[in-house]
Amino acid sequence: MDFRALLPEPATVDVDELLASLQLESLAPDDRPYTVANFIASADGRASIAGKSGPLGDDGDHAMFHGLREQVDAVLAGTNTLATENYGRILGKEERRARRVASGRAPEPLTCIVTRSGSVPLDIPLFSEPEARVLLFTGADVDLGTSTAQVEVVSLDAAEMTLTTAMRRLRADHGVRSVLCEGGPTLFGSLVHEELVDELFLTVGPKLAGGGRGPTIAAGAELAEPRSLTLRWLLERHGSLFTRYSLR
Repeated sequence: MDFRALLPEPATVDVDELLASLQLESLAPDDRPYTVANFIASADGRASIAGKSGPLGDDGDHAMFHGLREQVDAVLAGTNTLATENYGRILGKEERRARRVASGRAPEPLTCIVTRSGSVPLDIPLFSEPEARVLLFTGADVDLGTSTAQVEVVSLDAAEMTLTTAMRRLRADHGVRSVLCEGGPTLFGSLVHEELVDELFLTVGPKLAGGGRGPTIAAGAELAEPRSLTLRWLLERHGSLFTRYSLR
């Protein structure tokens, strides 16, 4: 799918080719994965309408969403996001899985979940997918019920229940070099506070939420000082703007 690049140089770019050139795993530090986040927001700053992000996007946003998934070792999402967006198989298209296998990677990214309570939405399609690989960090007992996904539970004590610990374990124990955070806002806010986010991919959809109680892309306590971002690229397609920011 073609996008119009506005920055750093005007051009027409194929989004899958552009994302394949990122090589995010090569940027990983020694102690944790390289971590990027992907969000969409309305022009008036809302990350969802009627509780879901889908109405804000279009096929260009979907291409960016799935294209980023194809390029990472793991996808990190909060339990509310998993349930609200009704997560299923991480890469649904066979051609995306085939490209990963051809490049020497697993067919699909690992799904990573961090939950203090141990409560996970086992009724979503993800947990009924036998080929799905799920890593669950928790400080509580977990009843996996009749889940047919490949779920590994990593038990952490209360002092270890941080995203920093989860990221370090992903890198050291599972060889994960790149992680994509898909939200929600509370999870992203916590990642920012623990200084674990390296890049933000933010799509601004040409739509207005017009008020309501939909969240922004980050929730929780505000930072003591605003974090500065560096714009790496700006793309456009059908009125949507696709930004890539570096946090470091």
